[in-house]
Amino acid sequence: MKVERKNSLKKNQIGHSKIKNYKFETLENFKYLGVILNEGNSNQTDLQERIKNTTKTHFMLQTLFNNEDISKKLKLRLKNTITDKMLTYASESRALTKRDGEKLKMFERKAYGRILGPVHDSEKQNWRI
Repeated sequence: MKVERKNSLKKNQIGHSKIKNYKFETLENFKYLGVILNEGNSNQTDLQERIKNTTKTHFMLQTLFNNEDISKKLKLRLKNTITDKMLTYASESRALTKRDGEKLKMFERKAYGRILGPVHDSEKQNWRI
């Protein structure tokens, strides 16, 4: 796969790149060290995949989060050490768009809502999640 600022390859063109005596197949996308790299150099598919996998992990831990014998402090520590690390792995150099940032915030709000449960708002006299 060639990753360039301007894509000089035409869409659906599958071929080979040759460097010295080595021949490399041209790919649209592939996974390297857990990060999905694609031809357009966008983060959308990687972020969606990370949110999906983190949601699965969060639901695996749901029995711990629903257990009343475990303190909220420990539940939040589990969330921070397991699910947050899965979600943000190898994203230190990723430039997030506003839409990607909103997706991450939405996932985090859902995770906190599932762990902490509903909260009573005394000013508005209602429950919020």
